[in-house]
This record gives sequence, C-alpha cells and structure tokens, in this order.
Amino acid sequence: MAGIALPTMIIPFVIGLVSMDHSTVRPFHLQDVVFFPVGLVPTAWGLWNVLYVRLHRQFNIPIGLFGTALLLPLGAAGYSIQVALGKMLWTPDLLLIGLPLAIALYYLAWKHIVHRFNEVLGLG
Repeated sequence: MAGIALPTMIIPFVIGLVSMDHSTVRPFHLQDVVFFPVGLVPTAWGLWNVLYVRLHRQFNIPIGLFGTALLLPLGAAGYSIQVALGKMLWTPDLLLIGLPLAIALYYLAWKHIVHRFNEVLGLG
C-alpha cells in the first residue's frame, strides 16, 4: 500500500491534464499513449516497494536510489508501448529535459513520501 498510494493520488491530476491537452502538434491523441501507463505506474510502484521492503531486510539499500531505479523498467515499458502503438511521444529533445526531472522527482518521492508511508505502516 505504501508504494501505490502516492501515484494513485496523482493519477486524477494526470488524467485531467491529459484531457485538457488539445494540441494539434502531434499526429495522434495524447490519450492513446498515456492512459495505459497511468494504470501501470501505481502497480509498478506497489510491487517495487514490496521488493524494496523484502531486500531492505537483508541489505542496506537507500530507498531514494532504489525508487529511482524503477525508472529503468518503467522507461523500457513506456518506450515499448510507444513503439508498439507507432506513436512516439518522447523525442530526444524531450528526453533531455524529462529524464533529469524524472530522476529528481522519483528520488525525492521515494526518499520522503514512500519512506514515510512505509514507516507509518511499520515496514521500516
């Protein structure tokens, strides 16, 4: 629950922002690429937190770095979804901006928020 809580709280805002985007720059609707990953991310966060709690019992793993490592499988899944649908959202220029921002946000979210949720639930 601790890992899934934060992204689940943010999803309504993401859906609202995506729904408001009426840009004609892309040859496809943003909803075609975003809604499946929006459903995938909370589950991935929850499972990643379960893995963290399990590994943390044996190894001293910093939660911020562990949470940031989640970007690797999520990024691969996101890229695969875009390729499979033939609708590329992440351009190289957008990656130059988005990747460092995502790394910083994931690190801070896991270090401060998910860690706090884990403590509240008595998971360490």
